[in-house]
Amino acid sequence: MHEFLPYAWFEGKCIPFKEAKISIATHALHYGTAAFGGMRAIPNPTNKEEFLLFRTDKHIKRLSQSAKLLLTDISEEYIFKAIEEVIKRNKPEKPIYIRPFVYTSDLGIAPRLHNIETDFFMYCIELGDYLSPDGVSCRMSSWTRQEDRSLPLRGKISGAYITSSLAKTEASLSGFDEALLLNSSGKVSEASGMNLFIVRNGDLITPGVDQDILEGITRASVIELAKSFGINVIERPVDKTELLIADEVFLTGTAAKITPVKKIESSELNGERPIMNKLKSKLIEITEGRSQDYDNWVTRISLK
Repeated sequence: MHEFLPYAWFEGKCIPFKEAKISIATHALHYGTAAFGGMRAIPNPTNKEEFLLFRTDKHIKRLSQSAKLLLTDISEEYIFKAIEEVIKRNKPEKPIYIRPFVYTSDLGIAPRLHNIETDFFMYCIELGDYLSPDGVSCRMSSWTRQEDRSLPLRGKISGAYITSSLAKTEASLSGFDEALLLNSSGKVSEASGMNLFIVRNGDLITPGVDQDILEGITRASVIELAKSFGINVIERPVDKTELLIADEVFLTGTAAKITPVKKIESSELNGERPIMNKLKSKLIEITEGRSQDYDNWVTRISLK
């Protein structure tokens, strides 16, 4: 069971989590007509009266843009106001995961996005490691990643995550930690909720945005950090067999952070990951507010 923080944002105000309830007739519940985000926040290691959020501006911009794909307007300023108030009200003492959610709140039954009511809520849970930092095993999913021509994959649209759910459960029930999905062209797209990177001959390679991936914020951060280290970054299609002969394979995401892949199906992967470890170490330094060069990636919220 998740440890939900006691206060949530619901219908325009901060209220007790247990009082934030929706009707069973809610449109988004039936049709997946919603968009969500995910953000990590941690106590400042040097100031327990302050919480640190990673790349807040990027997260709230993506959520606002995702809402637009569902013909809903929600300003970045409003999202940030809700985040700030919820954190101040809860006064968390451990790392948390923030889940903002824009949804069609109408009680109608027609699948549509026009002439319909929408709303916004947000809650938080305590969250440590989503995946094992020691590495995960993956299988190739029998499910195919959706195409942008069938769903707006530039947004985190909740209905799209039925494929992720099927893939994740298939992997788990067959003895693996995670699933890797191919796109309709047979190229590697992403994991159930994470982006994928490989290292070959010193190059950092990741499927490009034309491979039906979600444009991950952690992914973009890793690419920027790699370039600052002088690492050659290539965004291109990746074949399944490349994963098996790569020097390093790892996943990135808000929940997963940077997680190594140690096994794909029956193949054990190389356990030496110098490039991943360098990137992971820098990312931790930044998220903990210890990097002056990337201090603008961190938003500080006082709990006072």
